[in-house]
Amino acid sequence: NPEKYDKMDTKGIETVRRDNCLLVKNLVTECLHKILIDRDIQGAVQYVKNTISDLLMNRLDLSLLVITKGLTKTGDDYEVKAAHVELAERMRKRDAATAPGVGDRVPYIIVKAAKGAKAYERSEDPIYVLENNIPIDPQYYLENQISKPILRIFEPILKNASKELLHGSHTRSISISTPSNSGIMKFAKKQLTCIGCKALISGSNKTLCSHCKGREAELYCKTVANVSELEALFGKLWTQCQECQGSLHQDVLCTSRDCPIFYRRKKAQKDMAEAKVQLDRWSF
Repeated sequence: NPEKYDKMDTKGIETVRRDNCLLVKNLVTECLHKILIDRDIQGAVQYVKNTISDLLMNRLDLSLLVITKGLTKTGDDYEVKAAHVELAERMRKRDAATAPGVGDRVPYIIVKAAKGAKAYERSEDPIYVLENNIPIDPQYYLENQISKPILRIFEPILKNASKELLHGSHTRSISISTPSNSGIMKFAKKQLTCIGCKALISGSNKTLCSHCKGREAELYCKTVANVSELEALFGKLWTQCQECQGSLHQDVLCTSRDCPIFYRRKKAQKDMAEAKVQLDRWSF
């Protein structure tokens, strides 16, 4: 339709290729829409900056960072070491029953490791990352997944695109999660913290410190609201999975690790369990 925007058809770029994470696909699609349809170049620039900031601050959903690649042969038959091949071998050593086989697509996430470690040494199963709170490597995603597709779009229309998009105030703050079962955390002793101000508490009081006692009703309502919100989110994702399998009356049996909803559902389930632990600390 030459008069009015109908649809945007893309070929051969990251929006249709399967070897990039979902974050890249969404980012490129939104930038093209803002530039070509809305004619808003500054809006596209700001969207890229906000996305990069969210990536570095660990605010993105894990499902957006999953990369999947097909396992076409056994590990010994590959001439070079690849991230998905090495991960499949490690998963086979952990549990051969659930490990991917030849012909399967292997989802993985690049996590932080020792300086100089190769990408194939840093690939990890997304569910394992989620359960053990392993920190991802945002610099890998910024340099190897996001930078090239974004620069291909912006270099013809934006002066100093690399400096404008990949450097600046939006890249200076970085948040890294603490792993729960590796390194020094294996020897750490957990202590209760105040639900309000996160200060360490001890003795008979297991909920609030003396400073936050006056906010007891407010903090309890916040805890209940948080649990309710997570339960509603998990319910929506569960129903979506039931609709996908064609029945609203049966348990969800899907374990498709190529589906972003699967990881969002697992994350919501984990967050809901943690929120209920916080709720159980209240005693009236």
